[in-house]
Amino acid sequence: MYIHQKSHWPQFTWYNSQILELLGSVRHKQGLLLGRMRNLGFSLREEAVLQTLTQDVLKTSEIEGEILNPDQVRSSLARRLGMDIGALAPADRHVDGVVDMLLDATQHFDHPLSEDRLFGWHSALFPTGRSGMYKIAVGKWRDQSAGPMQVVSGAMGREKIHFEAPTSEKVPEEMIRFIGWFNENQGLDPVIKSAIAHLWFVTIHPFDDGNGRIARAIADLQLSRADNSTQRFYSMSAQIQLERKQYYDVLEKTQKGDLDITEWLTWFLSCLERALVATDTTLNSVLSKARFWDLLATKNISERQKLVLNKMLDGFEGKLNTSKWAKITKVSNDTALRDILDLVEQEVLVKEDSGGRSTSYRLVDLK
Repeated sequence: MYIHQKSHWPQFTWYNSQILELLGSVRHKQGLLLGRMRNLGFSLREEAVLQTLTQDVLKTSEIEGEILNPDQVRSSLARRLGMDIGALAPADRHVDGVVDMLLDATQHFDHPLSEDRLFGWHSALFPTGRSGMYKIAVGKWRDQSAGPMQVVSGAMGREKIHFEAPTSEKVPEEMIRFIGWFNENQGLDPVIKSAIAHLWFVTIHPFDDGNGRIARAIADLQLSRADNSTQRFYSMSAQIQLERKQYYDVLEKTQKGDLDITEWLTWFLSCLERALVATDTTLNSVLSKARFWDLLATKNISERQKLVLNKMLDGFEGKLNTSKWAKITKVSNDTALRDILDLVEQEVLVKEDSGGRSTSYRLVDLK
């Protein structure tokens, strides 16, 4: 039996004694992080939020095996947040859809959850009405036409069923109960409520597709309530992606267990704590980038050069050469070479030791 088939579903239980210390540690780290971010200047906070949300959008999709274009995600977020990051790359509709869902969840965390709001998120995720090649019901609960909703792995004929959701006729009633619970104040710690909401929603599995991404958006909404802030400085989805196997394992074990969800809460809180610790990497990147531009304030750098330098500061993949510069900036190789040599002359870029056809460049080591 799955937990949704138990007679006391969804009356979850857990042992406070096993999670209180961990919860206290998480809440302490949240407070320290928010305090640290408030001491940054406005522009640095903006950049930290943009980096965090970019990771959130990329990784919540990557968990489901969908790889989005980072430049499109960053541009879509900047456009919607009204941030000036220079030239904006046009974004595909499905990229804009994931961005719209996440921003609605985190920027409007104080708005109640509703059936219509969830349908809007689902429609944003699937703007063509299809999941890959398959037509799906968009902006409404799943029905029985596709048969039982199962999470399956393995080759055809040797499938392994990891989980089977409630039948489609139960979904409307299940969602009324879930939404009502989510909007009510039960006196639960908001972080614990985030963990329960994630598990509860993904167990109902109310849509034909996109349930995992929407479950994580609901969890993010509730974590924003916990922080009482629209600004996101840590990414739970990025940490879940790193721990994807454990994530699916603990979900499956919990859904096949009884209604004691202590193990799920422990894993969720531990994962969140690691996400908070990982924020140091984001913050250090933001500070290093700001320091770099401060030190280059007296240099004569064009918008085209800024575009590539920012890409390098954000973690350029591979080595920079003339052809890559030309491709990124959409100029000829001759123009690209002139841009690069100008930065070498200004001591912003350094020519790598290897020469000839493999000539590449790196950022100068600033003291």
